[in-house]
Parts: sequence; structure tokens; C-alpha cells
Amino acid sequence: MTSTNNRIYLSPPHMGKHEWGFIEEAFETNWISSVGPNVNLFEQEMAEYVGAEGAVALCSCTAAIHLSLRLLNVGPGDLVFCSSLTFIASANPILYEGAEPVFIDSEPASWNMSPIALERALQDALRNGKRPKAVIVVNIYGQSADMRPILELCSRYDVPVIEDAAESLGATYNGKASGTFGKFGAYSFSGNKIITTSGGGMLISNDLEALERARFLATQARDPAKYYQHSQLGYNYRLSNVLAGIGRGQLQVLEERVQARRHVFATYYKHLSSIPGLEFMPEMSYGRSNRWLTSLTIDPAKAGFTACQVVEALEERNVESRPVWKPLHMQPLYERYPYYPHKENEHVAERLFRTGICLPSGSNLTDNEMFRIIDCITSMVKITSSRK
Repeated sequence: MTSTNNRIYLSPPHMGKHEWGFIEEAFETNWISSVGPNVNLFEQEMAEYVGAEGAVALCSCTAAIHLSLRLLNVGPGDLVFCSSLTFIASANPILYEGAEPVFIDSEPASWNMSPIALERALQDALRNGKRPKAVIVVNIYGQSADMRPILELCSRYDVPVIEDAAESLGATYNGKASGTFGKFGAYSFSGNKIITTSGGGMLISNDLEALERARFLATQARDPAKYYQHSQLGYNYRLSNVLAGIGRGQLQVLEERVQARRHVFATYYKHLSSIPGLEFMPEMSYGRSNRWLTSLTIDPAKAGFTACQVVEALEERNVESRPVWKPLHMQPLYERYPYYPHKENEHVAERLFRTGICLPSGSNLTDNEMFRIIDCITSMVKITSSRK
């Protein structure tokens, strides 16, 4: 029997039975570096799964975003717009290239980039004679942003879109795979994602010529010479054949992982949604969320406790949970850069950060573990009620 004291993690890796065959093949054939059959086939299989023309397997999603910016010729002094409610890796590549980020707030419905704020930012940029070189749209917690109005705006202002789908592999928007709407899309396979290669990422696009250049840049930009010659700055960004084998095995069960996480969300929702002040991240009618993390907000005036108090109470029971992402425009590294709120007096990302919490959501989370978490939260409700 599993001990009730065992640590419950937020989103641990979930390994299966398919990975070993590909890993053993890599060892038996001695293809263990950043070239080999698993790399090529993982790229093909990912491209087929999401419906893109091509893909490039990389060491991280950050690398995919960075290469996207390089492919769009982003350089010093250029503007790049980016969602504010996200992990810092979405924006760091902007600084790698010496460009200047502009942060865009979320909308209250989807928690993703606000088209209202984006339009104001685009209008101001053109008024100042400095069109942004790219817009990085992030799909938060497994749900696609509302891409139609975002793409319409970016098309009107002739600005390419990079879709950061690190958290949303397996999600859809109007029946199409999340991550496939921009000029480039980027996925993550880090250890906490819905499928993992331990660490890794994928760049996808319908521009095969651009992807071929990405491969060149990702392998130290080595010139086609008999000796080692380099005329351009490149990077050591390729995924190894061993890790690509893990990814191929994980990709075979992606739909199972999505359904498992959606089950986790449904269980939490069934038992906690009736608590006053608790509001779960909604699933938009335009698509399917992969429910990578079950996220909700807590109104302390109604619930009688705060999101931070829930994090502390769960930690006392050896359960890992997290606040919602701290917006990038509030981060010390980025607080001097421009930021556009959803509306003049409505800062959605800041409110979500103050009141939001992410509960353990792993696809290997057991029902007993879920009820440890549910019992902790409902016990806080009982304590609060007894004090009234």
C-alpha cells in the first residue's frame, strides 16, 4: 500500500513501455549523439501528429523560440511582443538577440494573450514608427490562446507570430493542433510536460527552407566543408538520438496522457468547484485543453483562505503545488520594459498571479493521491466555517 506520506509532485514524468525499444536500438546501433534514426523519425512523427510540414528536434523549447527569432532576423533594438503570463523562458530569447520585449496582458476568459491589449500595443508601435518584428503568443496551462483575433491583428499589421506551445501539445483550436497557427511553433519535452524526453523541444513550421536553416544554426552553423569551418554564429541545440527515442515512445501515448490529465481536472472540479470563491480555469468553446496543469483562482473574501495558504497547507502534507506564473512585467529582470494591460484598470495577469494556484496534475496521479489533495482543501473550508 502506498504511504500517505509519500511526496506528491506537481507534474512528474510518466514513463511507459514503448521508450525502451527505441533507446535500446540507439545503443545497439551506436547512434547516441545528435544525429540518428530516432531524431529523424521523431521529427517526422511530430510533424504528422500536429499537421505541420516539418519539424526540428532541439534540446529545449527555449532553443526553438530562440531559433525562431533568428530566422525572423530579430536583432538589437527590435521590438518583440510577448505574453506576460508565462514562464520566463518565453521571453529570454528576446534578450539573447539584443531585442526589446513588450509584454501583453491576458484576457479573463482564456487566461491567454488579450487581443484588446495587443491591438493597443500594435497601434502605439506603428504610431512610433517601430513595427514589432514578432509576436510570441503563449498557450498557458494547456489551453490555446484565441488565435483568430490575434492572427487577424498580426496579419493586418504584417507581424509574424511565434506560437509558444510548450504547455499545450495535444490541445486544439477549432479542430487544429495547438502550436500550428504561427509562422513557427515551439513545444517542450522537459520533465514536467505532458510528454517528455527528460529535456528537449521541437520547432515546427510549414516553411521547410526555414527549418533547414534552423538545423544548420542548431548544429553550430558548420559550413559544408571537409574541415571544420564556421562563417556564422551557431548553437549546440540539437536533441540527441537517445532522447529522441524516449520522445518517440512518449508520443505513442500522448492521447492517453491528455485523457488522464483531463480526468484529474474533472475529479478536482467535481469535488471542489462548489466551494465559494474557487473558480477553475475555464475551457474555451473554441477548442480542447490538454489540462497540463489544473489551475484555479481563490477569492479569499468568499473562501476564507488564500491561494498561498492552500500552497502552505498542501506542503505540510508533503504535496507540491504552485502559484500561477508571476507575470513577466512584474519580474525584476523585465519590470523596466513596456507592458499593456487588458484594459486601463484591469490587469488580468496580476490578478491571476495573486489569486491563482496550480494543483498536482500528473497523468500518473492516483485517485487516492487526488483525494489527499481534495481532503486538504475541503478541511480548510471546514476550519474556516467553524470560525464564523
